[in-house]
Amino acid sequence: MSKMIYADNAATTQVSQRVLQKMLPWLSQHYGNPSSIYGIGREGRAALEEARAQVAQGLGAEPSEIFFTACGTEADNWALKGIARALRPKGKTHIITTAIEHHAILHTCAALEKEGFSVTYLPVDQYGLVSVSDVERALTPATALVSVMFANNEIGTVEPIPEIGALCRRKGVLFHTDAVQAVGHLPIDVQAMNIDLLSLSAHKFHGPKGVGALYIRKGIPFPATFLDGGGQERGRRAGTENVAGIVGLGEALTEALEDLPEKTSRVTAMRDRLIAELTKLPKVRLNGHPTQRLPGNCNLSFEGVEGESLLLLLDSRDICASSGSACTSGSLDPSHVLLAIGLPHEVAHGSLRLTLGDMNTPDEVEEILQAVPQVVERLRAMSPVWDTMKDR
Repeated sequence: MSKMIYADNAATTQVSQRVLQKMLPWLSQHYGNPSSIYGIGREGRAALEEARAQVAQGLGAEPSEIFFTACGTEADNWALKGIARALRPKGKTHIITTAIEHHAILHTCAALEKEGFSVTYLPVDQYGLVSVSDVERALTPATALVSVMFANNEIGTVEPIPEIGALCRRKGVLFHTDAVQAVGHLPIDVQAMNIDLLSLSAHKFHGPKGVGALYIRKGIPFPATFLDGGGQERGRRAGTENVAGIVGLGEALTEALEDLPEKTSRVTAMRDRLIAELTKLPKVRLNGHPTQRLPGNCNLSFEGVEGESLLLLLDSRDICASSGSACTSGSLDPSHVLLAIGLPHEVAHGSLRLTLGDMNTPDEVEEILQAVPQVVERLRAMSPVWDTMKDR
């Protein structure tokens, strides 16, 4: 390999040059605290509001509905805990989510259960799709919030968000979506899709790490503060704002949405080439929906192969990939997402997630297509169980 091939864009993305250049002045000469009233402080405040407007425009929201956070995980925590605690006095103590959510949602729900809230974890089908009718059947008079991810971070399946949003609006229940994997890659309009709260993170679409945002629809009940302290973010989240990071987030989203159809078409074509060729190998299955999936996501399971060994051998060839969420990469347990779609433990352990972005090239895809079959063949040759599995 002449250079590293980065195929783990679902974990994080490279900061684009345009975003970096937009950020640099706010890391050097324009260093004022945006809460200060003198000149360089007012410059920082103006930059924050420009970025807020950029994010709002990208989501079909109003600038006053955008609140900056440190990451998507914080935005998820804020959305679920904020709504749950705000509506508890009204007897709303029930939350609906799915079994394949990111751990930022699942662990937050577990924490709320310890506070006395009840949570329904809806199953998904073999493709990772949640049923809108299942959501409807799970609703009760005590339901405070439905939270369904826009697109799954591991298998790439895009959920029926507009339909779930319409159901929740009709039933008078608030609807949150963890859109960390979707923002910047799919068209999103929070008004048309009846989304009340939405979480996003800049580093998933060529922005910096350490900055995210939460959209909160105007007029919904929400606690006055999330972090106690100063009056930043209109009194709802204390702490001096990360001006450079926020500027980067705004610019990254603006750049990501420019020529989105052309970018989507190009990345999808590379993804489809990976899927078409790698699924020709014996005992390989595609995980996730065959077409209703993120443009760059290719998640495959290879029977008779252990995922960690597959990743290490690919890394030795300078190919960066993953076997699931980067947030759980140290876990020895199989992916909860793959188990939820019905994979046996031994098959779930042999998963490979290749996630492409608009900085990848067709030539890189061809190099991946050369490397993966060779690595899989090598591992299967060493496997004590492959001979008994391959003829089943």
